[in-house]
Amino acid sequence: MENTASLPLFIAGPMLRRTTQHEVTLWSVLTQKPDKGTVSVYQGSQLLASMPLSAGHWFRIGERAWVVLHHLRPAHGFPVDVPLSYDMEVERQRLADTQPHLLYDNEDTPEFCIPAKATHIAHGSCRHPHHRCEDALVTLDAQLATTPTTQWPNLLVMSGDQIYADDVATPMLQRIRRLIAVLGLKNEYFEAAPIVDCRALDTHPDSYVQRGKLLPSQRAEKGGRLERLFGQPLPIFTSKTVSNHLISFAEHVAMYLLVWAPVSWALTDGPHLQPPTQLTDSQRERYQQETLALNAFRSGLTGVQRLFAHLSTYMIFDDHDITDDWNITVGWEQAAYFNPFSRRIIGNGLMAYWLCQGWGNAPDNFSQEFLTTACQSAYQPIDVCDLDTQTETHQAMVEECLRFEHWHYTVPTTPHLVVLDTRTRRWRSESRMNKPSGLMDWEALMDFQHDLLRHDSAVIVSAAPMFGVKFIEVLQRVATWLGAPTVVDAENWMAHPGSANTLLSIFRHQRTPTNYVILSGDVHYSFAYDIRIRFRTNSPRLWQITASGFKNRFPEPLLTLCEWCDRVLFSPLSPLNWLTKRKRMHIERRDPDTPGPKRLVNASGVGLVELNDDGSPHSVSLLKADGTRVSFPEKTNT
Repeated sequence: MENTASLPLFIAGPMLRRTTQHEVTLWSVLTQKPDKGTVSVYQGSQLLASMPLSAGHWFRIGERAWVVLHHLRPAHGFPVDVPLSYDMEVERQRLADTQPHLLYDNEDTPEFCIPAKATHIAHGSCRHPHHRCEDALVTLDAQLATTPTTQWPNLLVMSGDQIYADDVATPMLQRIRRLIAVLGLKNEYFEAAPIVDCRALDTHPDSYVQRGKLLPSQRAEKGGRLERLFGQPLPIFTSKTVSNHLISFAEHVAMYLLVWAPVSWALTDGPHLQPPTQLTDSQRERYQQETLALNAFRSGLTGVQRLFAHLSTYMIFDDHDITDDWNITVGWEQAAYFNPFSRRIIGNGLMAYWLCQGWGNAPDNFSQEFLTTACQSAYQPIDVCDLDTQTETHQAMVEECLRFEHWHYTVPTTPHLVVLDTRTRRWRSESRMNKPSGLMDWEALMDFQHDLLRHDSAVIVSAAPMFGVKFIEVLQRVATWLGAPTVVDAENWMAHPGSANTLLSIFRHQRTPTNYVILSGDVHYSFAYDIRIRFRTNSPRLWQITASGFKNRFPEPLLTLCEWCDRVLFSPLSPLNWLTKRKRMHIERRDPDTPGPKRLVNASGVGLVELNDDGSPHSVSLLKADGTRVSFPEKTNT
């Protein structure tokens, strides 16, 4: 058993989450029960709001770990457009004492600013720890370190794949297993599974590199053309990298702690970090490459934690936060949710998402009933809560998360910020079990339209681009026709006629905003489009701005080939455009200020968008991980 006294107070955080004129939300993970201390917000030396540490909502995830959310809401709100600061004092120790690395030069406490208007937004997605490219969030932190607080981005939007639960490097999985032991993270028991509980993964021969053998083997869609051709339907977990797929709730939470702060890495150093004995020579070589990539990732985490401590951060899931191709078809859903073990794995990922991402996005979205179920499912010592009760309460929370339908949220900024859930409220195909579902169903799209009413402009966050690269969408359509939509991730807004036509109708509606900025990620390359509705005198204006990934890239030269085909086949005068669902939309691609004819930027980076007062983009750029910047200037008619 680990000595609690030897553990640092903070494992992760404090992370600045939902922050508006009326609220400041802080998310942290502590190694002590949050019963002594205070959380305070200041303007200079003036105290604006304070609450006891114990007054926050907390969730115990293990014997030596608590997730704590502090939601400060003073009666008269907070001042805007001025530097503010916050502190967390525990047993007379302030953040400057417990976490001095969180502070920029000349800071005594972390500073932040609540803007009157959100006109400067940083955004992106897809942060893959062992990918060979650099982490762009480290670069953004370095930029903030030399910029006055009032000139920082107003907020950071992370539009999916904050973790890769389905693609975990073996040395990362070793650290996950070790962190579970160090913090005594919650154990859980499985039904109809090849393992009894989470702890069995420590010694199971298939725990490393061979988890595909542990995952449910029930097949998903039936009747696809490729299946009839080759005789093999697709599995439930379709990722090509399921060999280390996360399974338990504790594993998912440990992954978050390892990608958001450096402390967990120091706690998991040791002689156990050796290639597992069952690895082949090629797997051992890959292990060494992954170790080098993870060491580079680790070196930037101090800066990333500092960035999260200063910049209000909003998140939404995409598929890899849970598993690749999550809810892609009706057949996939039926296979996944009718199998108790796969249902638990998906539920564990969603439960960890709520705890580490969703909770801080919009605390008021979660009812007292939801929080009560969560509290009952938290870690309890075995002498306090018996095995049957622990299993029952954990499953109850999994079911609560699986049926929850309010992961989407809005932020009362100007322009209005609308963050979409494109994963759990799908428009399911009625024609074929293996046809891709729409990203949002009718009811969800009507909720979306309602969120847009009475606003002159809006910033919409959609994990997948609403308007993507047409040639790549054609490839996805061909794969769907062959009955294998998961082969090329055939998930785009135009793949389902119901959701596509409803979405385009919303943009054409007279009572919705005239200026839409759509921020997306997912695709591992960056681009910008200017969009208008054809044959409309007073057409609303739309801008599709995609930045992906923070730490990921699309394979080259495949992207170059796809872009060339798109340029040739879908040029502005091409008749093929009239065969697409977007034929009533005039889409003009912005050229980045880079050498050559490319319009897709294949580099890890953070998107930066500055908006005019009417919500239209003043500037669109990509801060690349190497510190250079690519701009997407508006085309001018000469």
